[in-house]
Amino acid sequence: MTDITKEKHMNFKEIAAYSLGLFGFQAIVGLLNSYQAEFDSSILGADIAVVGILILIAKIVSAVFDPIVGNMIDRSKSKNAKFKSMIAYSILPLLVFTAVIFLKVPFTGIGLYIWIFVTYLIWSLAMTLGDVPSQGIASVLTPNPTERTNVVSISNTFKQVGFSACVVIVPVVCLIIKGGSQVFGFEGETDTPMIASEYFWTAILTAVLGCALFALIPLCNKERVPYQPAEKTSFKDMISALKDNKPLMLVIVSYFLGFGRQMAMGIQVQAANALLGSQNLVAVLGIVTAVGSMISMAVCPILIKKLDEKKVYLIMSFYGFAASVFSFVIGHFWFLNPDNMVLTILFYASLFLIGLQFGAVTLMPMIMTADCVDYYEYETGKRMEGAAYSVLTLTIKVCLALGTALGLVFIQFSGYQEAIAESTVVFTTKTKDIVFFAYTVMPGILALLSTIPMFKYDIVGDKKAMISTELAARRAKSGE
Repeated sequence: MTDITKEKHMNFKEIAAYSLGLFGFQAIVGLLNSYQAEFDSSILGADIAVVGILILIAKIVSAVFDPIVGNMIDRSKSKNAKFKSMIAYSILPLLVFTAVIFLKVPFTGIGLYIWIFVTYLIWSLAMTLGDVPSQGIASVLTPNPTERTNVVSISNTFKQVGFSACVVIVPVVCLIIKGGSQVFGFEGETDTPMIASEYFWTAILTAVLGCALFALIPLCNKERVPYQPAEKTSFKDMISALKDNKPLMLVIVSYFLGFGRQMAMGIQVQAANALLGSQNLVAVLGIVTAVGSMISMAVCPILIKKLDEKKVYLIMSFYGFAASVFSFVIGHFWFLNPDNMVLTILFYASLFLIGLQFGAVTLMPMIMTADCVDYYEYETGKRMEGAAYSVLTLTIKVCLALGTALGLVFIQFSGYQEAIAESTVVFTTKTKDIVFFAYTVMPGILALLSTIPMFKYDIVGDKKAMISTELAARRAKSGE
């Protein structure tokens, strides 16, 4: 038999389409994750801590939809392929509600909070409809596990850049629509850093661009790994299948324990305002970390070849804790001596160092889940990509919501809103320390906790190679 790890199935066009598709989708997700709470607070007048709780509740409620989508994928008999058809269904509602969330509405009090919750819940359902299949399709793009790892690495680098794209798009829109508060009758003070129309037009631009790129995935990619649609798959069957997939459960538990590893993205706007003096400087704060994150994901496949997924995950997680604590210490002294050039350089360098850990949280779960799907097929003869990736995407969304909610609680208790309410916005060192603790140390502590289940994960090395080879032999024997 030909060595399956030597065969190439995907061309440059497909890899580029999948990568750009994830970039576009995550640009939308990143916009809401970074700016929705600030919009609801500064433009609509909502309490920022309550917004964080509403986002969390909406995520948990919408999480019920993840296994439904996973079930639909596993039972699909679509002629347009099971993952691609589901992605296509998600594009229109995602486009519309990304813009709707950033409308300046006249509601106040309970009515305002109902509006925020309902619109975000509908957006979350649309996002799930696209998120589960766009993640799950990685497991069927190629039967070659080595090629799959490389494709996931490349695409998730684009995904990470897309998630951070809003920190560039928003300031650009602010420059283009100067004094745009009168556009479409929106009202607002022209001297505020962000006004209603700027949020709205940013949302329109991001939604159109993001959905156009996201559409490239069903248009250009091919699902190559064969599957038999499940005739009747109940939720009980799905739970049982996932319960029997011990490696996948370890991945999921690990992700939950590290739920706040990316909480910095949820409070990045507030952090830029408190630490750097302007929310429009969020690009500076985000790009420095994003560069480190991109390097991390580019290096991951090389590290995996030399070590394995488990060891790389553990190393990056321990490193992430150390880098986060180091950054906080540097930041504390920089807040006391902001004119010190050495501390200024060390502050930004430490943010770059934090970014080097993010391959563990953004890339490794994707690779491991694909391997767990293969493991389940090896053990049972059944593939359940939809079930596996619906659980993963559910976990990711709930963890992002938990992280954002926790971060906003820190923001609430830091004195951030009181400082914003002052005519001269001055943030105390105490406020900066609390905000930066939430931005660095808390994610670091949770990164450390996430390593506990990973010590038992074993789909690596010879065992992973044996599973891939055996599955290839079975498919060849069956004539698929």
